[in-house]
Amino acid sequence: MVATPIKTEKRLTIQTANLSDDITAIRSLDWDRDRFDIEFGLQNGTTYNSYLIRGEKIALVDTSHAKFRQLYIDTLTGLIDPTQIDYLIISHTEPDHSGLVQDILQLAPQITVVAAKVAIQFLEGFVHQPFKREIVKNGDRLDLGNGHVLEFVNAPNLHWPDTIFSYDHGSGILFTCDAFGMHYCSDHLFDEDLKAIEEDYYFYYECLMAPNARSVLSAMKRMEALGVINMIANGHGPLLKYNLHELLRRYRHWSQEQSKGEKTVAVFYVSDYGYSDRLSQAITKGLTKTGVAVEMMDLKSADPQEVRELVGRSEGIILGMPPTQKEITTNLNTILAAIHDKQYIGMFESFGGDDEPIFPLQRKFIDNGLVQAFKPIRLSEAPTEAVYQLCEESGTDLGQTLTQDKKVKQRKLQDTDLDKAMGRISGGLYLITAKKGELSGAMIASWVTQASFDPPGFTVAVAKDRAIESLLQVHDTFVLNILEEGNYQPLMKHFLKRFSPGEDRFAGVKTQAAVNGSPILSDALAYLECEVVSRMECSDHWLVYGKVTNGRVSNPEGLTAVHHRKVGNYY
Repeated sequence: MVATPIKTEKRLTIQTANLSDDITAIRSLDWDRDRFDIEFGLQNGTTYNSYLIRGEKIALVDTSHAKFRQLYIDTLTGLIDPTQIDYLIISHTEPDHSGLVQDILQLAPQITVVAAKVAIQFLEGFVHQPFKREIVKNGDRLDLGNGHVLEFVNAPNLHWPDTIFSYDHGSGILFTCDAFGMHYCSDHLFDEDLKAIEEDYYFYYECLMAPNARSVLSAMKRMEALGVINMIANGHGPLLKYNLHELLRRYRHWSQEQSKGEKTVAVFYVSDYGYSDRLSQAITKGLTKTGVAVEMMDLKSADPQEVRELVGRSEGIILGMPPTQKEITTNLNTILAAIHDKQYIGMFESFGGDDEPIFPLQRKFIDNGLVQAFKPIRLSEAPTEAVYQLCEESGTDLGQTLTQDKKVKQRKLQDTDLDKAMGRISGGLYLITAKKGELSGAMIASWVTQASFDPPGFTVAVAKDRAIESLLQVHDTFVLNILEEGNYQPLMKHFLKRFSPGEDRFAGVKTQAAVNGSPILSDALAYLECEVVSRMECSDHWLVYGKVTNGRVSNPEGLTAVHHRKVGNYY
């Protein structure tokens, strides 16, 4: 008998709290959301944060997701008569923050919308009514009275091209929307429990901000010109107050490290078209895992000169199919004019309903001497988890290709006595297998060590650029297959081959499903079912600690296969 899960309503609640006498946070708490845009796995829900600033004039900073429509409107009208609101500040127009803009304008048509020029253009596309607007740029100010002077900071690509920050000189609060946020839902308004939030904070950065690391550093440079920042009022998760300086330091450090990549890949997409934004993020997540620098650019709003400069200094180009629009066609032609031979080109369909045809455009790139980075990613329906995994693996594959020569040179340079001594550290031979929804993965591992008796647990080192790394987040499950001496060669031969992005790692391999759903290799000596409890960053690897929940030995007389190396600077 198979137990059928009981369907329950998703928990949606609202929290309001005063940040000062004049500033109120309105947080929409989405407790049960376990995926965000499908490509990023979440464990702790998320929040959508909005803020009300009362000076002589009143400003509302951002709104909420459309799923909170009634809850949010009821809460807002309980705090203030919407007709008294003078300004609606749009930090950026992604639907999870601007999903209720049209509702607010219907309640209060007198409101002036304050946003970047690109954001106003985006709003005109989905707010089907006239509205007052005020376009702001970096350094512009808006005086609300009673000391609340808002100064605006351009923060493009964090993570949409229309993003602005708003700094309140009266309170020292910086409103940043997506930047410095996290998908973490709790009743705690602030970041007092650093240990509880730090993994989600980094995971969010890695997914959304790492591909725009140089834009992060540029925005943080502009922040230095503001007054003292006492608090960051972000768009997702708890607000930054108690660990503000440490969390800002981490953002700067991560972005500096990510920007060191010697090779650059340009990723062109259209943020408000089809699935272009989400698919490009999945590809860039795969790229950043390999240490290459990534710069994302929206074809709809990019200046042709910036497009030309980026293409000229990039080793690879990723292009999401845009709609057939005049201003975008201009930038497409700019890309084609700026490319040079031996660059890599990867392309994907956006499924927006009016995509440029992918194959004629690909032929133009190939005819100009570019090398196909991966097969064009085509869509016949809305993207599934498997498509997002294909995108991430395609990015990782390109990144590994671009960094391969550097790694080989480093290995030759580092072949020292120290490396030879490190190589004498031996390990067993194992295969990590994981399954998460419709996604699956596998990798050979030798850096495995028991780490605890009660509960039984062990650690495994996973290189950051391994495809399976995305399936080994905290609370994910996997199987450690222990290989048998004298009986491991066929499995090693199969899993050491280079798999194409999206290719089934288990084709032709005998497996059975573990209790946790991950594949057990039928020819393994033994297996352990595990749950990821924690992860620690160790330079170019993640050290994953897994708690063992089940296990079995298939051959009590068998011995674990051992892996001997001569040098310690590669496997």
